[in-house]
Amino acid sequence: MLDYSQIETTPAEPEAGSMIETFRAIGYNLETAIADIIDNSISAGAKNVWIDFEWKGTSTWIAIRDDGSGMNSEELIRAMRPGSRNPNETRSIHDLGRFGLGLKTASFSQCRNLCVISKKKDSCPVYWTWDLDFVNRSGKWNLIKYLPDPLFELQLKDQESGTIVLWNDIDRLVAGLTEDNKASLEKFLNRMDQVKYHLAMTFHRYIGNNKIRLWFQGREVKAWDPFLINESATQKFPEEPLQGAKVKLRGYVLPHKSKLTEISFKEAEGPNGWNAHQGFYIYRNERLLLAGDWLGMFRKEEHFKLARIMIDLPNNLDEDWQIDIKKSVARPPLNLRELLKAYASKVRSQAVEVYRHKGKVLQRKYASLEFHAVWLEKVRHGKRFYHINRDHPLIKDLMQHPQVNPAAVNDILRLVEETVPVPLITIKESEHPEQQGQPYENTDIKPLIRKAGELYSILTTQGKPREEAIAVLLTIEPFNLYPEYIQTL
Repeated sequence: MLDYSQIETTPAEPEAGSMIETFRAIGYNLETAIADIIDNSISAGAKNVWIDFEWKGTSTWIAIRDDGSGMNSEELIRAMRPGSRNPNETRSIHDLGRFGLGLKTASFSQCRNLCVISKKKDSCPVYWTWDLDFVNRSGKWNLIKYLPDPLFELQLKDQESGTIVLWNDIDRLVAGLTEDNKASLEKFLNRMDQVKYHLAMTFHRYIGNNKIRLWFQGREVKAWDPFLINESATQKFPEEPLQGAKVKLRGYVLPHKSKLTEISFKEAEGPNGWNAHQGFYIYRNERLLLAGDWLGMFRKEEHFKLARIMIDLPNNLDEDWQIDIKKSVARPPLNLRELLKAYASKVRSQAVEVYRHKGKVLQRKYASLEFHAVWLEKVRHGKRFYHINRDHPLIKDLMQHPQVNPAAVNDILRLVEETVPVPLITIKESEHPEQQGQPYENTDIKPLIRKAGELYSILTTQGKPREEAIAVLLTIEPFNLYPEYIQTL
């Protein structure tokens, strides 16, 4: 440990004007900046957030108002101080912040004049403003007591508590636009539409669970669910716990176009289109961080466009997953990448089959049934292994047969599991993926169909109607690969 008392020191404080301009270059866009402000509203217990704006050319303003707990003057000054929180401090499990920079960096990225008006219960509104031109001129980290428009203070007086974040001089958004120019207005409104879509996606779980209501120019924002969970034809994969069950992984294969109404299909493609929205969706405390990204594991291709995978993180794994200040970048730990890739491969494989529409989409009425894979990937002492799913209906039926010795069968299964030639399969798959055959391809399929018939008889004997029995069989690997045979039972 150094004895700092014996070492010469000198101040090296950052120059205010240069530093505050640097904050503008962190990399927010308009959508991520407004979402970051809403995070603060949610953390403050808000039930409603209003996003409003007024088109006035270069004098256009944007305001984000909430009905959260609000702040007094001292709390507001602290909140407006850059780096107001240590990112390593312990936070509430529901807290969406981390660095204590979001309010400032998000706002500075879009405007040169940031005014925050806030009101606590049974108190009067207070306000402070960051004016970047004043900071540049004075060279000091000083807020100013300035309110651009008294009408905003009046809005809070009608509320029990709440906060308004007001952006003026939004130079990067309206640069080169003129108030009386129709093309300028259309360009601005298109950008604001993108913001609305982004918020509908980013906070869809909060909106869907009635934790928050968002209002955009007075109209309520409806949640955009990327997984179409309420569509009966959506296929849901089993949830997979990771990192000591702190992280949850679950795949979804969206319905084929033929299973959706024209309106539902249009809505489901999202703001960026079907292809763009395939991939992983990483959430932190149910707030979407990263949408539709294969994390460098796969390319986005047309026939995988129905595959979407949810990853749920708590807020105490930010460092492990490299969550950035903007909360728009997340990278999984290296030791999880192969697990994620293996899980995603199964979801993508099923998505291809639905995309090709070979009849593998389950009947709408029974789409909530879970998919039963033959092989599962597990981690043992930090290494990957593959084992046969003992809950697979055929395996379970075999183990429970009165004339079968379960221990002996389990020993044989263990022998198969422990000797899977993974390295050889991996090499062949990477070198010649087109030569990889699917189960029972170009061979006698009668034994498989016979087993399907036996299981079908069991299901119908148990009282299941034909349609449901067929739906169950189509959730079982490898029956799911041969729907044309299953449908004839």
